[in-house]
Amino acid sequence: MKWTPTEIRPEDVAARADVEGLADHLRTIDLDALLVQAKVLVFRGFHVPEDGLDGVLDLVLPDRLAYVHGNTPRTKVGKNVYTSTEYPPEFTISMHNEMSYAHHWPARLAFYCAKPATAGGATPVVDGTAWLAALDDDLRDRFADGVCYTQNLHGGMGFGKSWQDTFETSDQAQVEEFLAASDSTWEWLSDGTLRVRQLRRSFTRHPVTGEEVWFNQADQWHVAALDPQTSAAMSEILTEDEMPQSVTFADGGPIPAEYVTQIRDRGLDTAVDVDWQQGDLMLVENVLAGHGRRPFEGPRRILVAMSD
Repeated sequence: MKWTPTEIRPEDVAARADVEGLADHLRTIDLDALLVQAKVLVFRGFHVPEDGLDGVLDLVLPDRLAYVHGNTPRTKVGKNVYTSTEYPPEFTISMHNEMSYAHHWPARLAFYCAKPATAGGATPVVDGTAWLAALDDDLRDRFADGVCYTQNLHGGMGFGKSWQDTFETSDQAQVEEFLAASDSTWEWLSDGTLRVRQLRRSFTRHPVTGEEVWFNQADQWHVAALDPQTSAAMSEILTEDEMPQSVTFADGGPIPAEYVTQIRDRGLDTAVDVDWQQGDLMLVENVLAGHGRRPFEGPRRILVAMSD
C-alpha cells in the first residue's frame, strides 16, 4: 500500500476546532514519536490564524533555526519564519529534503497555509525510502560515493544569491567561521564572489528507524534542472564552474542529464500531493520525507519554519 501523510482533524482527537484546540492537543501527545512514525503530519480544520502561528510553532518547533546557507530565494517574515521558496508560480519545485546539501540540516519542518492558491499549488511529499527504491540500480551505484556541490555567491551584484543574504551577515569572518565548522572549502574571488564547495552524501539513514533514504539535491543543483530558456541563456555567458550553483559526483565526474531527469521525475511520480486549505499546518520529518511544490495560480502564501 502506498504511503500517505497522516491527517489529523479536530473530530479525530476530540479537540476544539480552533488554534487553542490544536495547542491543547499538541501538549498531550508525544509529537517526536508520532512524527517519526507518520513522516508527515497534516493538522487540518483547526483554522490557525497567521497572528496565532507563533504560539503553535513554539510547541512544534521549540528551537527555530535561521535559514542560514539556504540556496533558494525567500523572505524572512517573523521569528525565524520565512516565505516558501519564491520561484515563479508556473514552475514545479522538485522533491528534496531541506538543506540536504549542508553539513547540518533541520530535522523538522513546519509549513503553514496563510492563503491557498486559486488553482494548483499543492505541496507534494515523498517517502524517502520509496524514492530511493524507485531509482535504477546503476544510478544508485554511481551516487554511492556522494556528490560535490559548488556555490558562487556574489558580493552584491550578479546571478543567484549574494553571500550576505545567504548567511544573513556582511561579516566575512563570521561567514568563514560558519564554513570552517561545516566541513566546506571556500575561496574569495577577485570580484567579491564567495565560491563554496561541499562534499556530501547521497543517501543517509534515519537515526531512530534505520531507514535508508535518498538524501541529496543533485537534481536541483544541476544545470539540466533549469528550464531550457534559462539554461541556454546562462550557459552562453557562464561556464559550469561559474554558475550560481552546480554539482558533480564526488570524484569530480559530471552527472549525466538523464540521471537528473530520472531523479526529478521519479521523485515527483512517487510523491503524494497535500492540497492546502487556509489555516492548515503540516509537519515534515526532514530525513524521512522530501517535499516540493506544484505550479499554481493566484496569491498563494505558504510560510515555513524549521528546527533541529
